[in-house]
Amino acid sequence: MSENVVGKEILRLENISKIYGRNKKEAAELAHKGLKKDEIKQKTGATLALHDINLSINQGEVFVIIGLSGSGKSTLVRFINKLHEPSTGKILYEGKDILTLSKKDMIAFRRDKVSMVFQHFGLMSHRNVIDNVAYGLEVRGIDKEIRYAKAREMLHLVGLGDIEEQTIDSCSGGMKQRIGLARALASDSEVLLMDEPFSALDPLVRKEMQFELLTIQRRLKKTIVFITHDMDEAFKLGDRVAILREGRLVQVSTPQFMITNPADDYVKTFIESADKTKVVSVSQIMQTPTCVVRLTDGSARALTQMRLNGVSSAYVVNQQMKLQGIVTAKDALDASASKKLVADFMLQDVPTVDIDAIIADILPIAVSAPYPMAVIEDGVLRGIVTKASVISTML
Repeated sequence: MSENVVGKEILRLENISKIYGRNKKEAAELAHKGLKKDEIKQKTGATLALHDINLSINQGEVFVIIGLSGSGKSTLVRFINKLHEPSTGKILYEGKDILTLSKKDMIAFRRDKVSMVFQHFGLMSHRNVIDNVAYGLEVRGIDKEIRYAKAREMLHLVGLGDIEEQTIDSCSGGMKQRIGLARALASDSEVLLMDEPFSALDPLVRKEMQFELLTIQRRLKKTIVFITHDMDEAFKLGDRVAILREGRLVQVSTPQFMITNPADDYVKTFIESADKTKVVSVSQIMQTPTCVVRLTDGSARALTQMRLNGVSSAYVVNQQMKLQGIVTAKDALDASASKKLVADFMLQDVPTVDIDAIIADILPIAVSAPYPMAVIEDGVLRGIVTKASVISTML
């Protein structure tokens, strides 16, 4: 089972299989009968890399493909820009099969439509930082002034605006990964292919890069196909996640749906290996704030709303639904005699969390918060998170 996300389809993989070695036809027949990878190898000598993969990827989503070593995930992503070719199947980009493109059209497709960020950066040591970032635009024949301006914009976006003249060898691993990301973004391709881009980084830098990617994605809305073997990373980044096992697709779903509805015991075991607090986001556990009042409401209305909703506090918003503060039942009662507006007695020091934050990041706030935490997106109140809902993710 899977759960779709809203969005126009941009990529579709149909009946994709890949077999290496001799006796491919016999190996394919055995794969269709359900034999496992090692059994097929034993009987035919052929290696099954992928079997009958069908995927639909939507525009603007982060689609994560996860699997253990040898599951076929890196092979699969390389089909999308034809670095490898499948034995059977179609790869449709906006409805057109890229496997049928001429050499000339394929070069244009890689140049204009798809960019790739590699695990080991793929940077050129004889070029400085800005020339690495601008390389894709240079290949297109873009004027130097224009490509440098775009490269500088992307370097600033990934937090490296002050190192454009540095040599690649002088950069740390985290800096190199940011440069690789900036280069991919500078080409302004619709689709970014990212093959375990953060796996070579230390845990702290890796966490920073994950946050950086989410921040950039929120702004640019690129379509990202992201490969990883880390379930924590998959659930943190992915709008949807596809799990591969020995070349076969086991499940495709949103992280939340997969947590509650694993397709089989393999997926269940895979998920149990993850730290739920590092994969569940605030948006997945937040509740709709039922008790909300305006700045111009009086204390009597605030008390009425709390009574109707069975709570002892209310969130205060302005006309644009931006959070302004919180009022408690006690403060509203104290103010009722003077008929004050909530703006006059609300508390402005409200515990807030970002809608994209993961539970692990909000634990310190949850421990000390006297009220349910307000969930904020660009200042707008989107929901609330209770201590109970945070604790439930840890069980």
